[in-house]
Amino acid sequence: MSKLNLDGAGLGLRRELMFPLMAEPSPVIDFFEISPENYLDLGGKRARDFRWFSERYPMVAHGLSLNIGGPDPLDEAFLIRLKRFMDEHQIRLYTEHLSYCAAEGHLYDLLPIPFTEEAVHYVAERVRRTQDILERPIALENASYYVQAPISEMDELSFIRAVLDEADCWLHLDVNNIYVNSVNHGYDAAMFLSGLPGERIVYGHVAGHDRDSTDLIIDTHGQDVINPVWRLLELAYDNFGLFPTLLERDFNIPPLNDLVNEVGRISNLQNRWLLTKLAKSA
Repeated sequence: MSKLNLDGAGLGLRRELMFPLMAEPSPVIDFFEISPENYLDLGGKRARDFRWFSERYPMVAHGLSLNIGGPDPLDEAFLIRLKRFMDEHQIRLYTEHLSYCAAEGHLYDLLPIPFTEEAVHYVAERVRRTQDILERPIALENASYYVQAPISEMDELSFIRAVLDEADCWLHLDVNNIYVNSVNHGYDAAMFLSGLPGERIVYGHVAGHDRDSTDLIIDTHGQDVINPVWRLLELAYDNFGLFPTLLERDFNIPPLNDLVNEVGRISNLQNRWLLTKLAKSA
């Protein structure tokens, strides 16, 4: 059982998927993830449709706009609204990207935080304040990025570990982001994965991406998951044990059956890992 009493395979809940999922629920999908910014102010039928899901499935919230590493003041008014929303719908976890997305206004992109000691302390303080307001632990997701921050005193892996330790929060592990960064920045994805603190992993993401050139991948969440990312997820289970894992698909949405098949592949990998573990212990 996971840290959240949450297990299995999940899917990002998008509004265009709601009606087909309500009409024909899939037994493969164990939980859903939402971007809370898209659901906080719903009313009428849309609010009723969302409650249909929150009353039947475990939910997690993956934020887009908290700007946990940015220079602007922490948006505490948003966090207060978010806490009420999470309490109302019994949403089990809030996660954010370990990046920044605003500086005197939203930048509409996720940008890398400088890998410095000063940034470690700054981000960790904002995470602790977020956890105090929400009255629950949060998780930070390892983010994809395309340019190095202009100032760095440590590598990305050391920075992630330092922030998680000082903030005492969980890790939202995105294996696709590891793969994307490994291609774009020329490092070994498996070695990076093995250096992460497995004891802090609360749940994971897999996703597809677009390859712009041989050495540049754009993290679009708009394609099917590719085999190297599936293998990296298998390696994560081998290294750290099972954790709930969710399929992200934000653009170029295929028919629901195609998404269910990919969620089913997550479930199959998890079942195969369990069977292998049972066979070894027999």
